[in-house]
Amino acid sequence: MALKITEECINCDVCEPVCPNEAIFAGEDIYVINPDLCTECVGHYQTPQCVDICPVDCIPKDPNYPETQEQLLAKYQKLTADA
Repeated sequence: MALKITEECINCDVCEPVCPNEAIFAGEDIYVINPDLCTECVGHYQTPQCVDICPVDCIPKDPNYPETQEQLLAKYQKLTADA
């Protein structure tokens, strides 16, 4: 399941640089996660780096994008195939 950033985001800029898939970007008011690029860091790390570093705990799983670990790994493999 992709992650999302909620309105509790304080725009502290710590999540964007730690995302290995470059799925996080500055939105109009808060940071946003592109669900097509978010793998919850599967394939890169044991835990989602943005969640680990977020000082306000505003990055939950997005129920609009349910994915299994296997689907997240397949997405990671697709995203890194050209790298």
